[in-house]
Amino acid sequence: MSVFSRGFRGKQRKDDRLPPGQYLTEDFPVLSAGPTPRVPLDRWEFAIDTEAERVHRWTWEELMGLPVETPTVDIHCVTTWSKLDTTWQGVSLDVLFEDVETAAEYALVYSYGGYTTNLPLEDLLDGKAWIVHRFDGEELEPRHGGPARLLVPHLYFWKSAKWVRGIRLLNQDHPGFWETAGYHNYGDPWREQRYSDD
Repeated sequence: MSVFSRGFRGKQRKDDRLPPGQYLTEDFPVLSAGPTPRVPLDRWEFAIDTEAERVHRWTWEELMGLPVETPTVDIHCVTTWSKLDTTWQGVSLDVLFEDVETAAEYALVYSYGGYTTNLPLEDLLDGKAWIVHRFDGEELEPRHGGPARLLVPHLYFWKSAKWVRGIRLLNQDHPGFWETAGYHNYGDPWREQRYSDD
C-alpha cells in the first residue's frame, strides 16, 4: 500500500517546472521585434475595445489607483530560455474587465510601436493575466516592456506583449505579428507550440 495518495506531488523540483526544450537562465534576455517605444506617463493609456465598439480607457494615474497584485511566476520564451520565480506587480485583467460586457471569445492585444498578438479571451481572465508595471521590486524598464506590459505566464512570452496599449475583443480570431510570421497561434510551452506546424 502506498504511503502517499495519487495526488501528492511533494515539493515541486525546478526540473518539473521546466517545459520540454527549455533551459534555465538567471538573466532576463531582451528580445524585441523593433525599436523600444518611449511613452510619457501623462500620455500613456490602456483601452479595452469591445466587439460592440464600446471603449473602456484608463490613464496611468487611473491604473495606479486600481488594486495591485504581486504574482510570482515562471516565464518561458519561445527561444528556449526559462526564468523561474519572477516577481511582478500590476493589475489583474479581471479587475479591468469587471465592467466590460462582451460576448467575444478572442482578443487581439496591441502595443505602442505597433506590435500585436492574439489570444483566446479565456486566457486573459480568471487570474491568468495582468498588466504589470514593476519587476523584481523596481519600475519596469522600457527594454522589458515598461512602463507596462501584459503578463500571461502560462503561454510563451511573446504573448506577454511589451508596451501594451490595449485589447481589442473580437468574434473571430485574428493572428498577431509573430503568428502571421509563422509562430504558433496559441503558444503553450508545455506542448512546445513554437511554430505553426507544431
